Amino acid sequence: MASAQQPSNSSDTTKITKLKINFSDYAEGYKEDGKDIRKLIGNVELRQDSVFLTCDTAILNVTDNSVFALGKVIIQQGDSLNVFADSLRYDGNNRVANLYKDVVLENKGQKIFTDFLTYNLNTKAATYTDGAILTDGATQLKSNIGYYYLNSNQAFFKEEVTIVDDNFELKADTLAFNTQTKIATFLGPTRINQGEAKIYCEAGFYDIANEKAEFRQNAQYLKGSQTAQADIMTYDGLTDVITLNGDASFVDEGKKAKADTIKFSQKTKETILTGNAHFEDDNQSIDADEIVYNEQTKKLLTKGAAVLVNPPQYLRADNIDFDDESGLGLASGNVYWQDSAQQIIIKCDYANYKKEEDYLKAYGERTLLISILDDDSLFMTTDTLEYSRASSFEQDSAKQFIAFADVRMLKSNFQAVCDSLVFSQTDSVFHFYKDPIVWSDTTQFSADTISMKVTDGKLDSIYLMQNSFIINSPDNFFYNQIKGRDITALFKENEIYELDVFGNAESVYYLIDENNAYIAVNKTICSDMIVDFGSNKVEKIKCFPMPKANLKPMRSVDHNALRLEGFNWEIKRRPKIYSDLF
Repeated sequence: MASAQQPSNSSDTTKITKLKINFSDYAEGYKEDGKDIRKLIGNVELRQDSVFLTCDTAILNVTDNSVFALGKVIIQQGDSLNVFADSLRYDGNNRVANLYKDVVLENKGQKIFTDFLTYNLNTKAATYTDGAILTDGATQLKSNIGYYYLNSNQAFFKEEVTIVDDNFELKADTLAFNTQTKIATFLGPTRINQGEAKIYCEAGFYDIANEKAEFRQNAQYLKGSQTAQADIMTYDGLTDVITLNGDASFVDEGKKAKADTIKFSQKTKETILTGNAHFEDDNQSIDADEIVYNEQTKKLLTKGAAVLVNPPQYLRADNIDFDDESGLGLASGNVYWQDSAQQIIIKCDYANYKKEEDYLKAYGERTLLISILDDDSLFMTTDTLEYSRASSFEQDSAKQFIAFADVRMLKSNFQAVCDSLVFSQTDSVFHFYKDPIVWSDTTQFSADTISMKVTDGKLDSIYLMQNSFIINSPDNFFYNQIKGRDITALFKENEIYELDVFGNAESVYYLIDENNAYIAVNKTICSDMIVDFGSNKVEKIKCFPMPKANLKPMRSVDHNALRLEGFNWEIKRRPKIYSDLF
């Protein structure tokens, strides 16, 4: 801690001049202890060079060149300095005055009020040790000890220092004050009250004229429920902006902020966090290169690699724009979103989200969804994906997602493509719309609409509705076919064990021998059909009523002519590896 230095009382004896009497109403001269004494009464005026002293009564020691003055004492030095007191003892050789009771020192609009003051006319330094008040316009400074250097416009104050201004109140242990620039420098623990705001620091300065301040060393800020601290705090009263620099933190009613720099505008109510920015409230936390939050509009904006955590949800993006009042946010650039409870990951270019409604709309060039089903990953890409809480009274926590435009799905035991898709965790059913195709092993399923139920990550059933068509081809050369209005496919351990065909049933089935060699082909037409499978092979076909069947040897038929109407083996559309999704 810097310490204030008391002014020197030394003088240059070669320049000593005698005190001279200019005027008094009554004068009396006598000797006392061998010294020449003059007693002056009434309108006394003394002079030493350019210094004038007036009083009611003076005892002038001519020998020692000193004076004791009583009553309405005034010292005038130059054009701007005046000192008033009830009494004074003045050493003319050292040019040091001790002034007593109701002392007032005036200098260029500044005043010091005290009951005891030592003033050195050589160095123009004033000292007090028993309390004083310095006033400068609307600013008032109090302290127990003070050193005021008029030549350098510098003052030092110690013990119970208080500054009261129209804009603030300051309390300190030690303070330096420049009377010309109006800058107060803190030399120890300092507390500042500014309206409801309270600031503590152990070093720094306050520029009273320009309403600018800097607070360092354990700097802390308190206003109502708001608290803040940083290595350095700055305040600009003209713009009403507070800046926290270095390891900055801010807390307000459940909201917490940390950053390299935090800037808060009391006019716009905008807080800007820059560098390793972190913001959190009761529901979420955000990390970014920069975070901008407006207390009035309740809007939050991030810049550069932002991370939002709203358990069990996690969001990362280049930028996040969030409206706290409406709960609506926009993430853009390399968006990564995760729901750890539902084991779902979404990657996209842009995302709109609403945390209160568990709503997310992901879109961009290709949006990717990754879902963990029974320790296996399901990958799906689409142009746009909406993920939200399903509207179910029985399962409020169930989620659903809706995908539309060029949907492609890849999982180890099935793949699918369609134009749009709906999946609800309420019943674990995928609904595929508009030109949908589902593949499982060597089988292709197509219809106007397909519903697929997945249980514990495994295929449970596939429902084909309108223009249903199933193609199976282990070798991509001969094609088993089943066609009907609606078809239900039932699975066990990801293998078909039963097909139920309803309305306009048709089938083309190739028979094989014990060596898996083709021996014949059977074509059947009926109203409804039940096909039983074993080891992924047809074991029995039940047709009713009144089926029409035609069994022919392999060499006696045109296999291309056996393809049923609507046959379309779209193996090229099937996503086989991850890159096919894009």
